[in-house]
Amino acid sequence: MDLLRSLPLGLYLEQPITWLHRLDSRVKIAWLMSFLIAPLLANSLWRLALVIILIVLTLSAKIPWRVWRQQLGWLLTLCTFIFVLGAFAPDGIAVSYQPRLPTNEITFAQQPATVAPVPVRRNSWYNPFGWRENPQKEGTADTQTEIKTLPQPTDYNYILFNRGPLKISRRSLQLAISLSTLYFTVIYSTNLYLLTTAPEEITAGIESLMQPLRRFNWPVTEIALTLTLSLRFIPLVLEEVQNLVRSIWTRAINWKKLGFRGATQVWLMVAEKLLENLLLRAAQIASAMQVRGFTSPNQHRVEWYQLRLKTWDGIALTGLIVFWAARLIWGWEA
Repeated sequence: MDLLRSLPLGLYLEQPITWLHRLDSRVKIAWLMSFLIAPLLANSLWRLALVIILIVLTLSAKIPWRVWRQQLGWLLTLCTFIFVLGAFAPDGIAVSYQPRLPTNEITFAQQPATVAPVPVRRNSWYNPFGWRENPQKEGTADTQTEIKTLPQPTDYNYILFNRGPLKISRRSLQLAISLSTLYFTVIYSTNLYLLTTAPEEITAGIESLMQPLRRFNWPVTEIALTLTLSLRFIPLVLEEVQNLVRSIWTRAINWKKLGFRGATQVWLMVAEKLLENLLLRAAQIASAMQVRGFTSPNQHRVEWYQLRLKTWDGIALTGLIVFWAARLIWGWEA
């Protein structure tokens, strides 16, 4: 079991270098925020278009099949489950129920048992449905049949599928598409950004975009350093989990003899050891930085990455403008 390969979440793909790798990190941050904000108040077609755009970007970048297969596999399974669950779930439309008894029962009881029928009067000059004007035949079966067999103005059906206990309505289908596409867009766009952007580039991009906050005495450099260390710490966490799981497997523990209580105690010991190892790794990193004189980011400045906008970045920014123009024109929810 190799978690660094079977679960490559938040890891940077060093080889091969694709055209997504060559884009400036600030441009990719702008695209990432666009993918995270664009689904808000968007219609179903636009949400599906975002999913298609992400898949097209992955295919055009020629990311190895072994990488995005592992990422898309579990994500598509999760989104498919959410779609099916949301489509067949009740739509939850509020129905206004009429009370079974009248509001004033005393007044209603004093009324006569029979009420004289009110004659129906029609204007002879207004007859859009071709009703017969013979008063003797009004209310007969022929007239009722003609009214019932009137053609419907449209083919609109609120219930799209109804077979036994399974029912799909327009609202439930729209809700299922919205939820499944939203989960896919948020998770996969973030993962694709981390996959094609080095942690140093991410730090440099965020620090460059946060420069105006220095006027308000924000610790921009400290925030960038903390972000870099946290991104670098993700592979260490996966490595520690992988080593502990392998150590459990090599001991060939008979879980049936241990029972539920014994198995719980074993996994609690593993979790305690994992926390201890992670704290030890963090202390080692802090000691290494302190030995090298890195006591304060403002005094020990490190150039993480040199940001330069190139031709591809200009094309990407132009595409971002077109993206938002299309979103503002056709993407609103009806």
